[in-house]
Amino acid sequence: MKKMNKFATVLMGAVLASATLSAAVKTVEPKPLEERIRRELVTLPFYNVFDNLTYSVNGDVVTLSGHVTRPTLKSSAENVVRRLSGVARVENRIEVLPLSPFDDRIRLAVFRSIYSRPGLDRYALGAIPGIHIIVKNGNVTLEGVVAREMDRNVAFLMANGVSGVFNVENNLRLASN
Repeated sequence: MKKMNKFATVLMGAVLASATLSAAVKTVEPKPLEERIRRELVTLPFYNVFDNLTYSVNGDVVTLSGHVTRPTLKSSAENVVRRLSGVARVENRIEVLPLSPFDDRIRLAVFRSIYSRPGLDRYALGAIPGIHIIVKNGNVTLEGVVAREMDRNVAFLMANGVSGVFNVENNLRLASN
């Protein structure tokens, strides 16, 4: 009988500890809406270095913008954001870039030029590289975040040196800003 009492005491202690732990887990505050939106957008299946998605939140209205190479990515971004709790409406201002073999060639050439450069190759690490390359009608826009001003300038020079590029707009931001 004493063994049964010890067992019941241990079992009761385990149940109480489990109940306390589950109560503590339930009181964890939810992540801010902006963080949840960012996570959903960067984990979209076909989001890559040639796309750039941005968003703004005004109350319960989310405005999506940026450029994508696939029409399905535009609709997928809207759908995943629309399903988040706290979002009442989504304004989708994402531009789908025109299909162009000329632009595709420039995308690959700029990618190779930037990411093969020693010092800039570190931005290629990770699922989605840190420097996004947007090409529309031969015009290149660099988006993303870099660690140093020199990296920002070198990326601009490498993109500007690619044959067929008409213009390069350097929107790279420094990580400290």
